[in-house]
Amino acid sequence: MVQPASQSSSLKFLIFGAGAIGTYIGGSLALAGQQVVFVERQKKVDELRERGLRLDLTIDEKRKTKDAFVVDPRSFVISASMEEAFNYGPFDVALFALKSFDTASAMQDIKPFAEKFPSILCLSNGVENEQVIASVLGADRVIHGAVTTAVGRRGTGNIVLEKLRGIGIAAGHPLSEKLVSIFNNAYLRCRLYPDAHSMKWSKMLTNLIANPTSAILNMTAAEVLSNKKLYKLEIEMLKECLAVMQARNLEVVDLPGTPVRALALATKLPLWLSKPFLARVAGSGRGGKMPSFHIDLYAGRAQSEVEYLHGAIVREGKKLGIPTPVNELLTNTLIALTNKEIPLDEYAKQPDKFLLKLKP
Repeated sequence: MVQPASQSSSLKFLIFGAGAIGTYIGGSLALAGQQVVFVERQKKVDELRERGLRLDLTIDEKRKTKDAFVVDPRSFVISASMEEAFNYGPFDVALFALKSFDTASAMQDIKPFAEKFPSILCLSNGVENEQVIASVLGADRVIHGAVTTAVGRRGTGNIVLEKLRGIGIAAGHPLSEKLVSIFNNAYLRCRLYPDAHSMKWSKMLTNLIANPTSAILNMTAAEVLSNKKLYKLEIEMLKECLAVMQARNLEVVDLPGTPVRALALATKLPLWLSKPFLARVAGSGRGGKMPSFHIDLYAGRAQSEVEYLHGAIVREGKKLGIPTPVNELLTNTLIALTNKEIPLDEYAKQPDKFLLKLKP
């Protein structure tokens, strides 16, 4: 059973789900002695209560282990509903790392508990989730965050650390500095960032590369970037995002283990010179996996995060009067594929056919 926090170096965490990021961060916090309560679907609760969490963190040399950690179920709480979870409250902070298309529905679940709900550290990809959270809880209870560490999911509550980079947390909230300290004590490699929006947009910039293109064309990121015409398309896509950031006076900032400023600089170089660097960035970020949009599309999921990444660039571009034709084409095409408005193989392995859709 979780007991109330009593030490100045501890907080009580409410974690949304035992997915890849939730398990990695929540499990790491539990290993570090923090008080953690997960909210997960009923069908997974019994399993987690019986076997606990499994974290393969062997690539982190500071942990000095060759074996995966098994987090004893007695060292954390797993709840099947928000109402049940609040029996273990009050909480100091909640961790939110769901897909962007799940944010609005999650906030509806939170509404009945809004008065006693803690501040939320939002680690989801995209730049609009915090606004949705703020619409329910208020801006003063939103903490912007970004995860650059790559985590693989082997099952519910079972993860493997694939690439250790770190986590960014925006300054300005009363808990920001304490969270950074607690996260670093849990080996999560956390850094504080003075500008929340620069941090979030810089993170989104890294998520764009060869993501929708791979899904639309059913090609690997390597295949996309090795095609001269598609590589030029990727550069134009990044340039549109950078133009929107510049118009918003947002700075491109390096994130933990991620040279985002070098990525932005690559868009200004001759294509032949920037291509090797961009290929390395895309490859090291995903390992051997297909990009997330491809995984979602070919798993038959009814929604795609493209609307919340590339689509966000389009929406912001329209507000600012900045053309974003590449991001708009990628967004609209992938949404049409997701909604089965066009066949899945419409552009598969046919880059030239797809590029004809881009108006000169």
